[in-house]
Amino acid sequence: MRSGELKNAAYHAWALRMLGQVAAEAHHTSVDVCAGYYGEAIRAATIRGMRPLVAHCHLGLGKLYRRTGKHEQAQEHLTTATTMYREMGMTYWLEKAEAELRPLAE
Repeated sequence: MRSGELKNAAYHAWALRMLGQVAAEAHHTSVDVCAGYYGEAIRAATIRGMRPLVAHCHLGLGKLYRRTGKHEQAQEHLTTATTMYREMGMTYWLEKAEAELRPLAE
């Protein structure tokens, strides 16, 4: 893959995450549609080794599932996000993910 194609593929992965995020914020969009965008972004980012983006997608999914009462799925994705942020030393995002996870532990 050429440099320009790699850059476009990376932008595509970020765009998919943004679609998931926007769809999740628009409360009229179905959970399946939101999760689909996040899932596509995770697959695209994983192939390209974009670990921070993968973690952000898991955080987004965790927030979505927590808000919609799917606590088991929320815990799974938020735990994945916190683990990834911790491994990458992304303390700002780790704190955000832990704050989302805390209400599930109560």
